[in-house]
Amino acid sequence: MWIPTEHEKYGVVLASFRGTVQHGLPLEIGDTVQILEKCEGWYRGFILKNPNFKGIFPTSYIHLKNAHVKNKGQFETVIPVEDSVITEMTSTLRDWGAMWKQLYVKNEGDLFHRLWHVMNEILDLRRQVLVGHLTHDRMRDVKQHITARLDWGNEQLGLDLVPRREFSMVDPDEISVTELYRLMEHRHRKKETPAAASTHHLFVHVKSLMSANLGEELEVFFHIYDGRENRPLSERFFVKLNKSGLPKSPEKTERQCTLFVDLGSSDLRKDVYIVVHIIRIGRMGAGEKKNLCSVQYRRPFGCAVVSIADLLTADSKDDHLLKVYACNTESEWHQIHENIIKKANSRYNLSGSNTGLAVALQLLHGDIEQLRREYMVLFTRGVSITRKLGFSDVIMPGEVRNDLYITLERGEFEKGGKSVSRNVEITVYVLDIDGLILKTHVAAGSGEPGGDEYHSLVLYHNNSPRWAEQIKLPIPVDMFRGSHVRFEFRHCSTKDKGEKKLFGYSFVPLMQEDGRTLPDGTHELIIHKCEENTSLADCPRYLKLPFSKANLPSNNQTLKGTKESFWITSFLCSTKLTQNGDMLDLLKWRAHPERINDSLSKLKEIDGSEIVKFLQDTLDTLFGILDESSQRYGLKVFDSLVHIINLLQDSKFQHFKPVMDTYIESHFAGALSYRDLIKVLKWYVDRIVDAEHQDHIQQVLKASEYIFKYIIQSRRLFSLATGGQNEEEFRVCIHELFMSIRFFLSQENKSTSPVAQTQAVFLRTFPAVYGELLKIFTVREVAGFVRETLGSLPTAVHADCLEAVKLQCIAKTVESQLYTNPESRCILLPVVLRVLQAHMQEQRDLVMCARILTSMLSLIKKEENGTAEPVVSEEVELIVESLLGVLLRTILEISNRPQPAGPTMRLQFQDVTGEFVACLLALLRQMSDRHYQQLLQAFSSKDNLRDFLLQIFTVFRILIRPEMFSKDWTVMRLVTNNVIITTVLYLSDALRKNFLNDKFDYKVWDSYFYLSVIFINQPCLQLESFSPSKRKRILEKYGDMRVMMGCEIFSMWQNLGEHKLNFIPAMIGPFLEVTLVPQPDLRNVMIPIFHDMMDWEQRRSGNFKQVEAKLIDKLDSLMSEGKGDETYRELFNSILLKKIERETWRESGISLIATVTRLMERLLDYRDCMKLGEVDGKKIGCTVSLLNFYKTELNKEEMYIRYIHKLYDLHFKAQNYTEASYTLLLYDELLEWSERPLREFLNYPMQSEWQRKEYLHLTIVQNFDRGKCWENGIILCRELADQYESYYDYRNLSKMRMMEASLYDKIMDQQRLEPEFFRVGFYGKKFPFFLRNKEFVCRGHDYERLEAFQQRMLNEFPHAIAMQHVNQPDQTIYQADAQYLQIYAVTPIPESQDVLQRDGVPDNIKSFYKFNHIWRFRYDRPFHKGTKDKENEFKSLWVERTTLTLVQSLPGISRWFEVDKRELVEVSPLENAIEVIENKNLQLRTLITQCQSRQMQNISPLTMCLNGVIDAAVNGGLARYQEAFFAKDYVMNHPEDGEKIGRLRELMFEQAHILEYGLAVHEKFVPQDMRPLHKKLVDQFHLMKSSLGIQEFPAYVRASPVHFTNGSPRTCRNSVPNIISPDGGRGVARRSLPSYPAVNRYSSSSLSSQASNEVSNITGQSESSDEVFNMQPSPSTSSLSSNHSASPNVTSSAPSSARGSPQMAEKHKHSRENACLSPRDRPVSAIFPNPMDPAQRAAPHQIGDATLPRSDPNLSAPDKVRPTPSSWSLDSVKEGAPSFSDSFGKMLCPPVPPRPPYSGSSAKNMRSQSPVSASRSPQKTTVPPFTPSPTECQSTSLVSNSPVLSGSYSSGISSLSRCSVSEASGTELPAGDHPAHPLPPPSTLPNSVSSSSDEPIRRENKTPPPYSVYERNNPRSRPVPMPHSLSIPPQADPPALPPKPHQLRTGSMKLDGTSDPRVPRPRPLPRKVSQL
Repeated sequence: MWIPTEHEKYGVVLASFRGTVQHGLPLEIGDTVQILEKCEGWYRGFILKNPNFKGIFPTSYIHLKNAHVKNKGQFETVIPVEDSVITEMTSTLRDWGAMWKQLYVKNEGDLFHRLWHVMNEILDLRRQVLVGHLTHDRMRDVKQHITARLDWGNEQLGLDLVPRREFSMVDPDEISVTELYRLMEHRHRKKETPAAASTHHLFVHVKSLMSANLGEELEVFFHIYDGRENRPLSERFFVKLNKSGLPKSPEKTERQCTLFVDLGSSDLRKDVYIVVHIIRIGRMGAGEKKNLCSVQYRRPFGCAVVSIADLLTADSKDDHLLKVYACNTESEWHQIHENIIKKANSRYNLSGSNTGLAVALQLLHGDIEQLRREYMVLFTRGVSITRKLGFSDVIMPGEVRNDLYITLERGEFEKGGKSVSRNVEITVYVLDIDGLILKTHVAAGSGEPGGDEYHSLVLYHNNSPRWAEQIKLPIPVDMFRGSHVRFEFRHCSTKDKGEKKLFGYSFVPLMQEDGRTLPDGTHELIIHKCEENTSLADCPRYLKLPFSKANLPSNNQTLKGTKESFWITSFLCSTKLTQNGDMLDLLKWRAHPERINDSLSKLKEIDGSEIVKFLQDTLDTLFGILDESSQRYGLKVFDSLVHIINLLQDSKFQHFKPVMDTYIESHFAGALSYRDLIKVLKWYVDRIVDAEHQDHIQQVLKASEYIFKYIIQSRRLFSLATGGQNEEEFRVCIHELFMSIRFFLSQENKSTSPVAQTQAVFLRTFPAVYGELLKIFTVREVAGFVRETLGSLPTAVHADCLEAVKLQCIAKTVESQLYTNPESRCILLPVVLRVLQAHMQEQRDLVMCARILTSMLSLIKKEENGTAEPVVSEEVELIVESLLGVLLRTILEISNRPQPAGPTMRLQFQDVTGEFVACLLALLRQMSDRHYQQLLQAFSSKDNLRDFLLQIFTVFRILIRPEMFSKDWTVMRLVTNNVIITTVLYLSDALRKNFLNDKFDYKVWDSYFYLSVIFINQPCLQLESFSPSKRKRILEKYGDMRVMMGCEIFSMWQNLGEHKLNFIPAMIGPFLEVTLVPQPDLRNVMIPIFHDMMDWEQRRSGNFKQVEAKLIDKLDSLMSEGKGDETYRELFNSILLKKIERETWRESGISLIATVTRLMERLLDYRDCMKLGEVDGKKIGCTVSLLNFYKTELNKEEMYIRYIHKLYDLHFKAQNYTEASYTLLLYDELLEWSERPLREFLNYPMQSEWQRKEYLHLTIVQNFDRGKCWENGIILCRELADQYESYYDYRNLSKMRMMEASLYDKIMDQQRLEPEFFRVGFYGKKFPFFLRNKEFVCRGHDYERLEAFQQRMLNEFPHAIAMQHVNQPDQTIYQADAQYLQIYAVTPIPESQDVLQRDGVPDNIKSFYKFNHIWRFRYDRPFHKGTKDKENEFKSLWVERTTLTLVQSLPGISRWFEVDKRELVEVSPLENAIEVIENKNLQLRTLITQCQSRQMQNISPLTMCLNGVIDAAVNGGLARYQEAFFAKDYVMNHPEDGEKIGRLRELMFEQAHILEYGLAVHEKFVPQDMRPLHKKLVDQFHLMKSSLGIQEFPAYVRASPVHFTNGSPRTCRNSVPNIISPDGGRGVARRSLPSYPAVNRYSSSSLSSQASNEVSNITGQSESSDEVFNMQPSPSTSSLSSNHSASPNVTSSAPSSARGSPQMAEKHKHSRENACLSPRDRPVSAIFPNPMDPAQRAAPHQIGDATLPRSDPNLSAPDKVRPTPSSWSLDSVKEGAPSFSDSFGKMLCPPVPPRPPYSGSSAKNMRSQSPVSASRSPQKTTVPPFTPSPTECQSTSLVSNSPVLSGSYSSGISSLSRCSVSEASGTELPAGDHPAHPLPPPSTLPNSVSSSSDEPIRRENKTPPPYSVYERNNPRSRPVPMPHSLSIPPQADPPALPPKPHQLRTGSMKLDGTSDPRVPRPRPLPRKVSQL
């Protein structure tokens, strides 16, 4: 049975548990669990991080821990009873764990590794804490270390700042807000600016000396030297080095390392140096040979210097190599370091090029104890301490030091009868009172232990040596008296014996007879001569002699006159000995009572360090004198006491205050002193007002704290001694003293007067007295003293400084122990509040006011049950009454004030604001219901209440600002919000009661709603963005405050009634923002308000247009900020639809909701697309969708314009310059050429409408230029030019005309790439709304072919599935929860026929009209209708042709547009055959022309084309067509196809004639090695003719001369002189898109088997290329079901084919499969071209004396090449070829009638189908006649595998013609229209035209090209021979091609029924470019 647990509540998982049992809870090791129940070895509970999932787990897997349970029962929470630091560590490490992994994902390697190390470090420290074996101090250090690491990690990861006290987190509810703010501020400041250390230490570690000429031992001395004052600052550090230059005792690190301690901040400057002197120990001369004697001397070696300032910038512990210098002359050794510092180069030089001293130097900061903790290894390993000379900046009590430093300065010696100077060495000894040598008391420096004696260095042959060597004599204090130092002088001989001969000595006693030590300074000592063997052991004998020349009696002339002297400098640093006689006199006052007066007077002149040394003795002396002679010396003792007290205020001696405190508590014995002290103090206070000089009185008042301490302690001692006698007398004295004080404080004075300054001095020290008074007086008595004293200050104080001091005094009072007592608070509070109120009202001293208020409020706390004590409640009431209003005003004032400039001032400013805010929050948190009621009742009028509410709401809005607190102060923000919502709930009642109905006040309500909205929207309350643990903590502590506030808003809104209308539409935006917060409960509460608004607006105005407009406006801006989601859209829709079900205005409401919902869909799509990393295509498509929605459905012009510019920016960034231009045109067209002023908008300045339109025009022209869409730019240039002309602005007009001219030049000179177009279907619900279940046509990027486009789309939609067929998808695909993409290429159908029909228009002009302003596109799909004939599949092979019409033409504002309409047409097999042969004929014609005009450097393309056609024909290619369509059965069964059969026959004959002419041309140009192939072709051609039954060509064929493709060779001049024409083929260099005819290779073998409808497209290279594409074998019949099916837009139905690759740069392409289309259903639009329809049949335009067949103008981009279905052709033409045989047939008599309309044809059925219909089932309908063009867009990229060799060619558009064959386009003729006249006789056609002519040859009926721009010359054009017959001699010109139809030369065919083509057409007026 499951039993609820009592104590087993919390545990940690010891081992992972899979939870495989029923109801098992899976556990991971380390999880923490809360246990609810137990049963026989099992627990039931949950993991704390996932409390919603409960289950069972074994007890053995859990380690139980102590825990504290809150709210026992169903909703109990468990808090582990453990160290709060451990708890914090655990939770923090869990949070870090997840974020740490994310760092790896984001590739932030550095922080990842650093955090990893810190986490491991924290885990290690956690273990140490948990084990519990640490000492108290160590535990404290570990916790400090842990919290420092936690704070570092939180800061690095952007987590919250944790408020702590003593390393533990604080609960914000358990401390006041002011205290919380202080903690946060303290941690923030600590993080920002670590306090600068005042004490510094220099660590030195000697490594080695590197030198070439070592070999002797060395002594190295370091000291710190002040270059400014030329004196050493420290004692010396001494290291001995061996002969190798390494430390002599490497195992003793303290002999190599030292710490120069107690350097002040003033010592870290540039002119303070580390000076190193190096002494060698050895022979006298460095280069001397080794002599026999073993005597060694200390000799100078070198010196090194480094500035301390250099170490400040160096890394923490760098090794330095110091250069060592030697002096040029030994006599300057004493000042070598000065010379190096001064850079006196002539006096020193490098001691050796390789000599250097390797040392480690490091500056450490902080006090020595701190260093011991931080650098523990340093101190445990051993380091010697090197002290400063003298005391440090701060002298610590208890510090014992007794060091005498003696510097051997210099000496003057006589030669002593020698010819050369002496080598003098000094030996120093210290001897005690008994004349014994003190052992180990002579130290050369720290680092080495002291010795018995010291030997100075020896300067060679120098009678006036200067040593400047410092030695330390650490002599104990008790041995000082009677001790002396003896200096023995010896001459060091350099002879063999190396003797040291004694010749004199000096001595100096260390203490004088009166007890004073040797005074500091330089002493000239007498050198007493002696013999070498003189014994100096008898000290008393020579101690009677004089030692110093200064002490010689005047009559001793003998010693005075001697020249020999020795100078030393002494310096004593002692805490026990003094050199001051006055100090000794005072301390021995009883011995000389007569000197007391003198000694007391001289005390002020004694150095402070001397006084503090003997502080206790001095104080005893003073109080001893006072006790014995108070009448006589009372005043002087008092002054001396004041002097000593004030001395301790000095920073140098402030650490001696505790010494004085200890003295007062433990040693002071003056029980009667209080009377004299009070008496003297009162005497001074009474004299203040009248005294002229206040300085001394101010000194007395400064010392008043300690004077009171002495008074109180003296009285206590007296009471103890006497049992409390004279108590009343004492109280009277104190009262009288305070009366005197109050009197002097009450004096009104100017701030400059001395009395005012004295008042200020007293106020500064007064609060320090409270604590002393409390030792004797009660709390109330002391509070009374303070109240009366502070109250005595004049109210109208003129002195600003005094006001500030008064505030400081109050601040100290509030912070004092006195104020913490509630009894005293009620006495002092009114005084404090009165002063505070006055200052805050005048906005003075706000920093101090904030400090006082903070201290006051931090003392007020509610009890745990939420109620306050009566005293506390009264205090809160007082503070609220006095300060709440003024506090609000202050916060408003300082928040609106501009922030000061300086960083320090700004910090102070922010502190003040923060502190006042904390005070306000603390006060509001302490207020109870009663306080709020009293507050609201206290307002005398509604206006006052209104002002208060407005004020407090405004302040709350300021508190919510993000900049109010630092980013990581979440704890503070949550406390703030909790206080705000509590207060608002109280105040909302006041709002309802006082400002509703007839008393309604809009401003207050508006302020309330505005506050509520920004409260809900603030970032720190958006719990969804927090980690689960943080979210859980906040919800447990505060709940979701957004929902609380939302409910309050709803409640208040419902109370408004008819006043709601005041907030419509103003509050729609704010409320909408609230509903977008992703909190379901909040949304459910707030969304119904919109229904309410709609209802009230409907009542008021009969509609809710305002609501709709505001909703739409705000939705856009809010959703673009990232607010809202799909859930919100559904919720908004469902809630409001449900709400309006019963409303009378239901229909219009549904409409509004639907509009808003649709807008949300688009906005959400837009936001998703705009995310970082999304592809540009998506962004652009989405923006277009949204832009159109604003324009068409919402008619929001401003939003529409904004999105125009967003779209423009996207296009510009993606370098879609043409689309960018079209986009900007949308805005341009909204403007007029007017002078209407326009406001500043987006990036446009304020300007007139004309100026803005002009700017837009120029920008658009510039972008059209970049996008090579120059024709559109020209239209805008003209429009601008007209404007400039109308304003007579000829300067700009000139520029515009030049710009227009430059655009014309670019049209003619520059190449343009021809884009591919692709149809894309997006199916499935997973696509964004703007794409879902729609089909688009997209304009590809430059050089982009189908595979590349396919891949791009799949990259943009990585989850999409590519559909493998082109059939329309069914409903299952539409409704699928997935993404399906259907992609294939389509062919554009150009609209601009007039330009394309004109003869002589250059290709680069026509190319623009072929690929711009395209509305319709086409693709074909082959299929078999009826029974398939296995012998001849052409009989049943039909083509399904689909035409797509777009909603807008391409290019436009996007690279893709949606399909608006789709039409389906079926093309019969016969018509398809006609198109195939027409295209092949056109291709042959083009190649022959190019070959004749020498455009081809390589004849191979023509060779392969001829070979393919002839070879296929011989093997049965054309025969299959004959068999299929010329058979009697077919003719009988299809009488309506008679004309078409005739047409097919004509084309076959024409092809034979073209082949004959082509062979003739081929023979002329064929190279020698290809002659055999040519012969084979000729033979096969004759076989082909015979197979076709052609013995002789008809007369019309034989008689016709060869016609040029464009009528005359002179048109070459209009071609671009580049090798690749503007519409030229895809060359190797890939400079333009393809425009060459494609070739298809059909396998003859496949003709005898089943024909394949697999067609591949081979694209030619550039004209300049000699390379030919490798021909691939074509697949067999079965390829229809293979993986190598044709591309969607292939238009050939030949039995087999091969196509070139789209990547022209590659010579060979291997076969590859189409990723999007399956072989069965793939459209083969290029396989089966459409037969010509009379309604759209080409009517060739007259061009000179020759004509070209024209293709259907509406169907093809003529540059696109496509394969043809000729069963006998090697290559088939892909281009929109002219219908050669069509016109050819019309020359017969009677002419072949045109095909009837489709209504009469059974060959085709047209299907029209909407692209967006749900069913997508094709409906067959009859439509007006429609004939697809025989031209078709090239298949994009598939290369087939065919078993037969297939060829491609390199070919371009003939440069002979102005308008190439491939571009020719016919004019639409109505059905039944026929040419009126036959062709003229061939003799009228010119055979050739000279290419040297400079002027273009014009024909009378020739229309000029657009804009009448001609290119004058083409040097490449040349005459072409035009033979008349096929029977030509071997060297003769080839025979002529059959003539082309010539309909317009003499005919008067009417275009559109009226126009005569012979009359030049006027240029049409340009439309708006965006409408083109």
